[in-house]
Amino acid sequence: MGVAAAVCFIPANVLPVMVTDALGSSTPDTILGGVAFLYSSGSWPLALIVLVASFMIPLGKLLSMGWLLIAIRRGIRGGERQRMRLHRIVRAVGPWSMLDVFVATFTVALVQLDPLMSVEPGLGVLFFAAVVVLTMLAAESLDPRLLWGRDAIEPRHA
Repeated sequence: MGVAAAVCFIPANVLPVMVTDALGSSTPDTILGGVAFLYSSGSWPLALIVLVASFMIPLGKLLSMGWLLIAIRRGIRGGERQRMRLHRIVRAVGPWSMLDVFVATFTVALVQLDPLMSVEPGLGVLFFAAVVVLTMLAAESLDPRLLWGRDAIEPRHA
């Protein structure tokens, strides 16, 4: 699931998440394009929120899950408490990543002033939702006992 989320992360940030049609002119907007627009229009606090919630948190979740899986696979000793803490953070942050999908959905629903203006969801929002759901499923399906090494799972033989 983590690999699928990583694959979906690329089109989620390259494809438009919203397409705005105003007076016959259609404008596709990607996540980072929206951040750049918000920043250049003077709404830097909102641009920062969108950047963190839409790009940095999903990327951080992917990198964190990747590190946890590498640590498990290689049997790295030491740092078990930090890995457990990281796993808890990834699980706690998961649902908050859906914030952007809800914002896009509400924007599409509210801004329908045909024929003057309309907003439609782009294909990127589907990939973004897939990233969020897949990273949440990956974090939930990871057995935290694996973070403590094989001794935590396998019973000791006398």
